[in-house]
Amino acid sequence: MTLSTLDWLIVGLYFILSLTIGIWSSKKAGKDTKSFFLAGRNMPWWLLGISMVATTFSTDTPNLVTDLVRQNGVSGNWSWWAFLLTGMLTVFVYAKLWHRSGVLTDIEFYELRYSGKAAAFLRGFRALYLGLVFNVLVMGTVSLAAVKFGEIVLGWPGWMTLSIACSITLAYSTLGGLKAVIMTDFIQFILAMVGSIWAMFFILGLPQVGGLSQLISHSNVIDKLSIFPNLSDPNVWIPVMLVPLAVQWWASYYPGAEPGGGGYIAQRMFSAKDEENAVAATFLFNIAHYALRPWPWILIALSSLVIFPELSDIQKAFPNLPADKLGHDVAYPAMLSLLPSGLLGLVAASLIAAFMSTMSTQLNLGASYLVNDFYHRFIKPNASGKDLVRVGRLFTVLSIILGAGLGLLLTSAGQAFTLLLMIGAGTGLIYILRWFWWRINAYTEIVAMISSLVIAAYFNFGDSSLEEWEKIVFGAILTTLVWIVATFVTPPDDEKTLQNFVNKINPGGPGWSKYSTPTTEPWILPKGILLMILGCIVVYSILIGVGQLIYGNSMGYMLIALSITSAFGLKQLWK
Repeated sequence: MTLSTLDWLIVGLYFILSLTIGIWSSKKAGKDTKSFFLAGRNMPWWLLGISMVATTFSTDTPNLVTDLVRQNGVSGNWSWWAFLLTGMLTVFVYAKLWHRSGVLTDIEFYELRYSGKAAAFLRGFRALYLGLVFNVLVMGTVSLAAVKFGEIVLGWPGWMTLSIACSITLAYSTLGGLKAVIMTDFIQFILAMVGSIWAMFFILGLPQVGGLSQLISHSNVIDKLSIFPNLSDPNVWIPVMLVPLAVQWWASYYPGAEPGGGGYIAQRMFSAKDEENAVAATFLFNIAHYALRPWPWILIALSSLVIFPELSDIQKAFPNLPADKLGHDVAYPAMLSLLPSGLLGLVAASLIAAFMSTMSTQLNLGASYLVNDFYHRFIKPNASGKDLVRVGRLFTVLSIILGAGLGLLLTSAGQAFTLLLMIGAGTGLIYILRWFWWRINAYTEIVAMISSLVIAAYFNFGDSSLEEWEKIVFGAILTTLVWIVATFVTPPDDEKTLQNFVNKINPGGPGWSKYSTPTTEPWILPKGILLMILGCIVVYSILIGVGQLIYGNSMGYMLIALSITSAFGLKQLWK
């Protein structure tokens, strides 16, 4: 299969538009780190919210959803739907706290919250760890999906796909900074939504699929439709739903859904005009990410079970696909190969844009850590703003080379997803408690980080007798026990640092009672948790309700009504 001239024209136009935005943004971006890494701190909520959604969706996202659906059914998506819980906590609790901090990066926060050499070490170490190691792993995952997409849809070898897409991404990221990233994210989101919905309708209309009603009654599909796992079989519902909802959402550090609200979500919040825009942006992100986007991908994944029921069918259709890249996740790009000229170009452009969007965000975020929290903090404290931007651009080049290179070595989107979850298992609770309990200190995080890496390495490369979900649960439990002990045997932070933190952030609550000052503002956590619950009901009701309507079940209308009622209550309380 080859793209037509019209398809290539659409893809080429997106490349030109991305470069134009980068050049347009470059003049202001080069002034200082605030302009380059935070877009001048004057972004509106709607643009930031859409940027968060666009960044969270990369070429690997529909691949991952397809992998989950083909192997575990629609209910397999609870492995990422569960992260809505931490997402809503970020909206109604952490967004305010982060914006009050006034930091440039979430790693700079360490020396605001903790004291002494341990805090400085933690800041520098996390800058290198997240800026290089973790960031490169995320980019490698994204690059893997781009490789598979290029080999199947574009007909290019992996290195060529990455070379072209990464070169353009590198150009506008280094020229325009975060502002260019946010602007291109907006274009990418529109392309992605139009492309995925249009592609879904076309694929459902294929003679082999025969429309929605025939799809959901097909013998290959009917046992994959349930939104909830089989509750009579613990071997199914425990790993698919219980572990994500009971443990994974708070225990694991995953990009875009960090407990305590960090990473590029925090970066977007720092870029907002004010606290209100930061909160509204994060709320928009959670609605769009969990309620609006999944079903087109799910329906295409279910359709793939009709056209490519086995991996051997994909291999037969694409004989040039390397054996180490063959997996259920490639069924998504395989389905896209059935699209007609024009639509194929639009979808191809949207997926290339999705890749470039996520890569550009990771590049800018990783460079902000390496520049602000390592180079400027420890190497050259007196560097000028322009010097720091120049160094940031150099780090951007290094990161994209390492990330793309890793993408050529990985084989499965599911494999990479599980690895990311395991590396951070057990550390998530710290990122929540450090806002509300004075006793959490820098040593707590250092010990948790080291023990998490050691335990993840052991479970991945040593003990192979456990299931993946068992590794995550046991990893979280062991890591949590280790850092709790470390918290009580290490010295607390100094009184001055803790008092300054309370004065600046005003987190409130019994965990800070000894440092609290008289204030008219009530503790935000109790109301925040209530708002979080209502927010989750709003989003989950839409998500499940739409699914029920697709399946022809009238219960979907009741769920949509529940969502509207909860949204009204949420609005009244939010005031």
